[in-house]
Amino acid sequence: MSAQLRAAGAIAPVARRVGLRAVRQFHQFPTGGIQRADLAARDLRRSVQFPAKLYHNAVMVRNASFVRLLPKLAIKFVRIPALFGGLMLGAAGWVQYQAIQLGNSATEMYTNIKTGVTDTAFAIWGTATDIANQTKNGFNEKKGQFTMPEWLENIMKGEGAAGEGSGGPNGGREPPKQSRVAGGAAAAGASAAAYGYGAADEEDDRSPEEVVKDDHMMYITKRMIEIRNLLSRVGQSSSVTLPSIVVIGSQSSGKSSVLEAIVGHEFLPKGSNMITRRPIELTLVNDPQAKVDYGEFPDLGLARVTDFSLIQKTLTELNQSVPESQCVSDDPIRLTIHSPRVPDLSLIDLPGYIQVAGENQPRELKRKISELCDKYIRGPNIILAISAADTDLANSTALQASRRVDPRGERTIGVITKMDLVDPEKGAAILGDKQYPLRLGYVGVISKMPVQTGGLFRRESSNLLASINKNEKAFFNSHPEEFGPNSGAATGTITLRKKLMHVLEQQMSSKLTETTDAITRELEETTYQFKVQYNEQPMSAESYLAASLDDFKHQFHNFANTFGRQQLLELLKDSLDQKVLDQLAARYWNKPIEDLFIAPAEPDSLVDLPKADPKSPYWHRQLDTACSGLTRLGVGRLAATVASNAIQANIDKLLDKSSFAKHPSARQVISEAAALVLADRAYATSDGIEISLKPYKFDPDIQPNEWEKGREHVVGVLQGELEQCQNALKSLESSVGGRKKLREVMGFVDKARKGEIIIEGDHPSGAGGFSAALLARGREAVFLRDRADIINMRIVASKSRKCKSLENKYYCPEIFLDAVATKLAQTAVLFLNVEMLNDFYHRFPREVETKLNEYMNSHGGNGLEKFAREDPKIRRHLDLVQRKELLELVLMKIQDLHRFDAAGNVKADRDYLKKGRQQRGRWSF
Repeated sequence: MSAQLRAAGAIAPVARRVGLRAVRQFHQFPTGGIQRADLAARDLRRSVQFPAKLYHNAVMVRNASFVRLLPKLAIKFVRIPALFGGLMLGAAGWVQYQAIQLGNSATEMYTNIKTGVTDTAFAIWGTATDIANQTKNGFNEKKGQFTMPEWLENIMKGEGAAGEGSGGPNGGREPPKQSRVAGGAAAAGASAAAYGYGAADEEDDRSPEEVVKDDHMMYITKRMIEIRNLLSRVGQSSSVTLPSIVVIGSQSSGKSSVLEAIVGHEFLPKGSNMITRRPIELTLVNDPQAKVDYGEFPDLGLARVTDFSLIQKTLTELNQSVPESQCVSDDPIRLTIHSPRVPDLSLIDLPGYIQVAGENQPRELKRKISELCDKYIRGPNIILAISAADTDLANSTALQASRRVDPRGERTIGVITKMDLVDPEKGAAILGDKQYPLRLGYVGVISKMPVQTGGLFRRESSNLLASINKNEKAFFNSHPEEFGPNSGAATGTITLRKKLMHVLEQQMSSKLTETTDAITRELEETTYQFKVQYNEQPMSAESYLAASLDDFKHQFHNFANTFGRQQLLELLKDSLDQKVLDQLAARYWNKPIEDLFIAPAEPDSLVDLPKADPKSPYWHRQLDTACSGLTRLGVGRLAATVASNAIQANIDKLLDKSSFAKHPSARQVISEAAALVLADRAYATSDGIEISLKPYKFDPDIQPNEWEKGREHVVGVLQGELEQCQNALKSLESSVGGRKKLREVMGFVDKARKGEIIIEGDHPSGAGGFSAALLARGREAVFLRDRADIINMRIVASKSRKCKSLENKYYCPEIFLDAVATKLAQTAVLFLNVEMLNDFYHRFPREVETKLNEYMNSHGGNGLEKFAREDPKIRRHLDLVQRKELLELVLMKIQDLHRFDAAGNVKADRDYLKKGRQQRGRWSF
C-alpha cells in the first residue's frame, strides 16, 4: 500500500502542473487554446504513464528474481531432513503466491490512477474553456450596452498599449480590459445616487462627460472632507482650516426640514421650545458599500446606529443636557451619517435666531445665539442662509448675519423655504431678487411634506427625499412660467444638493494650495520641536505602558532576589517577640492592682523569683501557662498575616518608585492584584503552618544551643522594651510641664498606693490639688517607672550565672519563651517560603498583566490612551508625536489630490474609473 501511495504522490503534482499550464496558455493565447490543450493533455498522459510503468516493472523484476532462486534453494534443502525441507518449500510457495497478488494489485492501481488523472486534466481544461467563453461573451455584451466617449476610449487604448509595453498582455499583472470597462460603468452612475436621482425616481439627463466630471468632483470632495476631519484633530490654527457649510436661520424658518431633506431621514430634534442648544457638526459620507443607512457619534463611541429615531433621541438628550439657564453651548455634537444616497458634505447646524427671549430664558440668550453663529459663519465656511418665503427678505435674520461677515455674498447660498405658501409670482420674484444679490444665488424648496388629507399627498415609499421631490415637482411643474426650465429659477431639493456639492468642492479646491503651504509650515515647526524636545524619540501609549510594566517587573525581580526566607524569619520573630513580652507582662510583670490608690497584694513577688523553690508549683504553672499561650495563639495565621503585610508593603513601595505612581487607577489595580494573590494562599498557608507546629503545643523541646541563643537574643529584646519605656516617660515629662511637676504627681500617687493618703472615690475635679488629667498622667508615669525597674531587674537576671543553664528555665522564663518563639518562627518560615512566597513570585507578574489588560479594556478603546495621558510629561510627548503624524498624513493626502488634479483629469480619471465606485468607498484615512 505504501508503494501505491508513493505512485499517487508522484502523479498528483504532475497533474496539477499540466492543468495550470493549460489554463495559463489559454489566457495568453486564446485563439490557439484548443491545440495547446491537446498538447497539454498528451503530456499529462505521458507523465501519468511513466511513474506507473516504473512501478509495474519493478514489481515484475522482483517476482522473476525470486523464482530463479527456487532451484538453488531446493538443492540446498536436499541435505536437510525431508520434514524441514517440505516446510520450507511450502513457505516459499506461499510467499510466491503473495508476490503475484501484489503485482496484480499494482497493475490495477496503475490503471485506476491513469484513468483518474486523465479525467481530472480534461475536467480542468473544460472549466477553463467555459470561463474564457463566458468572459468573452460578457465583454461583448457590456461593450454593446455602454458607449464610451472618444477621450475615454483613447485612455483605455493608451492603457492597453502601456500594458503591452510592460511585458506583453497581462505581463505587468494588469487586470483584464473587460474589468476596466465594468469599473467605468459602475463609476459612471456613482454621483446619481448622491444627487438623489435614484431615490427621487427622476431621470438623470447628464451626459457621460458630465457624469465622469461629477464623479471626479465627488472624489475630491470626499478626500477634502476627510482631510478637514483630520485637521480638526490636529488642533491647528485658523490658517489651515477647510470650509464647511454652516446652516443658519431663525426659528420656524424650516432649517431642520431642509437638512432632513438633504439627508433623506428625519433625525433632528423636534419640539415647541428651543431644542437645538449646541452646534451639530454633521458629516455626510457617500458609502456605496453600506447596505443600510446608519449614523455614528464618534465622541460617544456609538457606531452603526441604523435606527434614526434613536439618533433623534440621542441628539435631543445631548441638547437638553445644556441647562435652561445657559440655553446654548459652543460644545459641538459630532454626527456622521453613512449612506449610498447622500452626497459627501460637511454641514454645521446651529441654534435658530430669536427676536425676543422667552419668560424662562435668560435675557442674554439672543446675544449668545448671535455670538455662537458669528463664530461659525466666519470665512472660509460657506453660509447656507435659510429664509421662509412668507417673510420679507429685508427682515431675514440669516441674511442680515451673513451680510455682516460676507458683504459681497461670495460664499452665501440663499435657501427659500415654504415656497408653496406664497403666490408663484411672488415666489419667483424672491428667487430672482436683485436687492439682496448673492453670487451663489437662491434655491427655492418645499422641504416639509403637507398634511396628508384625502390621500392626495400620500408617500408612495418610505424614502423622505422621494416624497419631498414628488411634492416639489407637483408644485413647480404646475407653474412653468414662474419655475420652468426657461425661467432661470433654481428650485427643488435635488438642485440644492447639486449646488452644495459643487460649491463645497470649489471652495475646498480654492483653499488647497493655501492649506498645503500652511500645513507644510506647521509640520516643519512640529518636526523641529520634536527633534529639540525629545531627540526624535518615538512615543505611543502602547510603548509607554510596555516600558512602565517592564521597569516595574525589573524592580520586582530585584525585590524577589533580596526578600526570602531570612527576611521572613526576622519579621516573624519580631512579631513573636512582642507576643513573648505580652505573655511576660501578663504572667510576671503586671501587678494585680485593684484600684489606683489601693496597695497591691503580691503573693509571690517577681523579686523573690531567683530565691524561690525550684519545685514551686506557682512558678511552674506560670511558665507553662505562658508557654501554652504563646504556642496556641494562632502562629499560622500570624505568620501568614505578617508575610502578606510585608510583601504588600514592599509592592506598594515599588509602585511609589515606579512610573505607576503617576497613575492612581493603574497603581490600585496592581496593588489589588498583589492582595488577591496573597489572599488566595493565606488560608492554606496558615492551616499548613498550624499542622506543622502541633508537636510544639504540648512539649517544646529546647536544646542547650537554642537556650544560649535565646539568652543572647532576649537581652536585646528587653533592652529595646526598656528604651521605649524611658522614651514614653520623657514624653510625659514634657507634656505636664517638666520633670519636677511630674515627680510631684508621681509622689502623690505613690502615697495614695501606700495608704498614706486616703482618697474617697475618683473625683472628676481631681485630688490633692491636681487635676484629673494630671493624675492620669501621673498614674501612667508610675506604671512606666515600675515597668522600667522590672525590665532592668530581668535584664540583670538573664545575664546572671543562674540563667546559663537550661535546667533553671523556671527562674528565667524570658529566655525559655524566646527560645520557643524562635523554634516556632523557624518552622513556620519553612512552610511560608514554599506555600506563599514562591507561589507569589510565580503568579504575581502574570496576574498584573491580566488585571491591567482588563482595566484597559474596561474603558473601551480609550483605556490605553487615557492611561498614558495621566502623566503630563507623556501627554505632551504624545500630543507632539500625534500632531506630527497627523500633519504628515494630511500633507500626503493633499499632495495626492494635487497629483490627481494636475493630471488634467485624464490619468486621474482613468485610475478612478478603473477602481470603480465600489473600491472608492473602501478608501479611508
